[in-house]
Amino acid sequence: MPTTLTLKNIPDGVYERLKASAAVHRRSLNSEAIACLEKVLMANRPSVEERLERLGRLRASLRTQDFDHELMDELKREGRP
Repeated sequence: MPTTLTLKNIPDGVYERLKASAAVHRRSLNSEAIACLEKVLMANRPSVEERLERLGRLRASLRTQDFDHELMDELKREGRP
């Protein structure tokens, strides 16, 4: 369900740029603000598939490097009672 958000103390320059952008895109200020927020907040969010693919590549790259499992186990136990 959509939520209402009220913005206060918007700097004049930001308001003017939003207003100009809304005019160019033939949107209301409200619609333009939502479009800008979606672009910034949602665009960089990778899909689950993309995350899993990157994780797989990372794991594969770690397997090719020299890795001292005994040292890692020792370091994990260090400081534990």
